[in-house]
Amino acid sequence: QVQLVESGGGLVQAGGSLRLSCAASGLTFSNYAMGWFRQTPGKEREFVLAISGSGQVTYYAPSVKGRFSISRDNAKNMVVLQMNSLKPEDTAVYYCAARQTFGVPSVTREYDYWGQGTQVVVSS
Repeated sequence: QVQLVESGGGLVQAGGSLRLSCAASGLTFSNYAMGWFRQTPGKEREFVLAISGSGQVTYYAPSVKGRFSISRDNAKNMVVLQMNSLKPEDTAVYYCAARQTFGVPSVTREYDYWGQGTQVVVSS
């Protein structure tokens, strides 16, 4: 079955960087758009960014553009979220998600598979 496993979360000071990884298995990875979402207690899951199956198209939420980037390695079935210039408001549980599509979905309900999440805490 499809499995997505995130790693790389942790505690970082404001202005610092973190790199999250998502390892995928059980799917033809290059056929899937991959997205990153985040969620804080009491709030809905929020889109962060996504990348197409080929890696040629990306889509960013305005709040992270210029600070976060997404990349993928289809040979390794891996997608990476590089987070720079982190702010306390970036604190959340970060989830990777997959959908078999040519596009770059940005809506939670469009994704079929989800990882378990990894916690990111940015201290001020």
